[in-house]
Amino acid sequence: MRSSFRAVVGGSILLVALLGARGDAQQPSQAPPSAPADPQRPPADQAQQPLFKTGINFVRVDVIVTDRNGNTVPDLRQSDFEVVEDSKPQTIESFKLVKLDGGAVPTADGPPRPIRTDSDEELEAARDDVRLFAIFLDDYHVRRGASLSVRAPLSSFIETQLGPSDMLGLMYPLESLSSLRMTRNHDAVSRGVQQFLGRKFEYEPKNEFEQRYMFYPTEIVERIRNQVSMSAIKGLITHLGSLKEGRKSLILVSEGFSNMLPPQMRDAVAGTPGYGNPNYGNPMAGLNDPNETRASFFASMDLQSDLQEIYATANRNNVSIYALDPRGLTDSEFDIADNINAQMGREYLNSTMDTLRSLAENTDGRAIVNRNDLATGLKQVVRDTSAYYLLGYNSTQAPSDGKFHEIKVRVKRPGVQVRARKGYWALNAEEVARATAPPRPARAPAVEAALATVNTPPQSRVIRSWIGTTRGENGKTKVTFVWEPVPKAPGDRQAASREQPARVSLMAAGADGSPYFRGRVPDVALASAASAAAAVASGASAGPPRPARVSFEVKPGKMQLRVSVEGAGSEVLDSETREITIPDLTVPQTTLGTPELFRARTLREYQQLKGDATAVPIAVREFSRTDRLLIRVSAYGAGTSVPTLTARLLNRAGQPMLDLPVAVPASPSGEPQIELPLAGIAPGEYLVEIQATGEGGDAKELVGFRVTA
Repeated sequence: MRSSFRAVVGGSILLVALLGARGDAQQPSQAPPSAPADPQRPPADQAQQPLFKTGINFVRVDVIVTDRNGNTVPDLRQSDFEVVEDSKPQTIESFKLVKLDGGAVPTADGPPRPIRTDSDEELEAARDDVRLFAIFLDDYHVRRGASLSVRAPLSSFIETQLGPSDMLGLMYPLESLSSLRMTRNHDAVSRGVQQFLGRKFEYEPKNEFEQRYMFYPTEIVERIRNQVSMSAIKGLITHLGSLKEGRKSLILVSEGFSNMLPPQMRDAVAGTPGYGNPNYGNPMAGLNDPNETRASFFASMDLQSDLQEIYATANRNNVSIYALDPRGLTDSEFDIADNINAQMGREYLNSTMDTLRSLAENTDGRAIVNRNDLATGLKQVVRDTSAYYLLGYNSTQAPSDGKFHEIKVRVKRPGVQVRARKGYWALNAEEVARATAPPRPARAPAVEAALATVNTPPQSRVIRSWIGTTRGENGKTKVTFVWEPVPKAPGDRQAASREQPARVSLMAAGADGSPYFRGRVPDVALASAASAAAAVASGASAGPPRPARVSFEVKPGKMQLRVSVEGAGSEVLDSETREITIPDLTVPQTTLGTPELFRARTLREYQQLKGDATAVPIAVREFSRTDRLLIRVSAYGAGTSVPTLTARLLNRAGQPMLDLPVAVPASPSGEPQIELPLAGIAPGEYLVEIQATGEGGDAKELVGFRVTA
């Protein structure tokens, strides 16, 4: 229905060249600089953040300066600061004090704008006077009991500490970023927190993804969970960085990470305690064992490398991590029922808490660990985001070694406490080359338009749809509308409570308002019986509802189409109005109808699909490598001439990869078919180029699709 595109940009501390180093990044346009201010005086408008310089060697850092009571020191000048990188003084070139109150003081602009769409999210988050917070509920690494106890302090923080203009997001490890929206509806986020339920050391599969590894050993499952959580955290950090330049805060609710389990928990099958584990029930197993010490050392090294990726990403995107350990004061990583000796329990506890401290300390956040008073730590999150100094300088080191470079910020005034990030990871030579290379040639508009159809609908949409055109009767064009529900994504807890679409109501009218069609789908037409029978005959599961379609004829030209998605009780779940240009397929020039895509998951289903002229096209454009695609398209030439069709596979840049065979129909009423098995294609985005050549010239269509693993 609607695609959403978000630019991905970098943050601080970083070499701002990272903005150009990301191949798909788009840099926001900057307004013309205002008149220079006196660098020795705090600016009058405390809510406005500066426009920083950019360049290969430009580094920026935010600095929190407080007195002995923890209150912000607001009257420092640029000359009060000293920045040292790798023991060498740097010249501060950008300086600003940022003070935000979350909209606690009403402004002339009126109440904060509600966030209803992706566009609202992007526009509001980019405002200089908006604070951005995110909560990551790492249910894979929080015990059930701890998740229940952390609900109240988190909800209290949301309800009492955040202001009306503050934007907040909530995310789980398996939740897709497409379903995440930063919002000002704090009550809704608080209700989401109240449903938080930890699953640490619980291995019952809750979705299709987890079913894939339900019989793996426990240690393998724990490593998979680590990677899922860490990848999601990095994705969330990058998303926050794409929304604004200023400081952002990520509250990570987790009991920390470990790449090892004690011998007592190394079961051969996760979720089956003791299965294939000779050490099960032996509390002294592994104690003072040099093999365990050696394995723990190497596992810790691997884990530190993974954590480094997280805080390096956070530094690039100016996101501070506040690691919140919901266990409170405790003396062991494990419960009594786990039957693990106390010494090992303390060692594992310290190592997991150290991972939280590492993430916080390396991103200028705070580790709220080993304490029962979580509320005090959460208050500091808001205080840190409400007042800080932004400094920027051109590094005299000009590093391009890919190594960590230490930064120290000092303030000449005595009696103050200074907090800043410890440093940054420089670009390596390859990244510098990418950053300084001239921009790649832009893809052709037709390629961009075809790839745009590949994107999954945002969480706000409940169906996918496809509209195709073929030649109709008496000079008209036949329009076909197909829709199918958007499937629930793994880990999407909001979709469970969302009503599923049952039908779509359509109203089509010409530019002059003359009606073309009014009706419901599938009340008007259902998926082909042949396709349904083929699925049953092949033994395939029923799966999600089949696509539904309706066809009607219209005059070429502009057409207004209103689409209303209804639930089982006829309530409207979503709606939109489109203006569509209907082509004239009776012109003497060579023309193409809209290509139709069909998918089969088995060879038998594929053979039956090839002979089913009534099969319903699909709207989805994302496929597995085990799928087989069939493309049908009608070509029209001058008079009774039949154009010649050719097809080829292109990469996402529009460059040819492979010629595809086109099967000529056996009967005049049939359509040419293009067969495309996906087993030999690597995951990625591709296009199929279809070209018709005849007496009336050439015509070309592009079909975009994505292949997953």
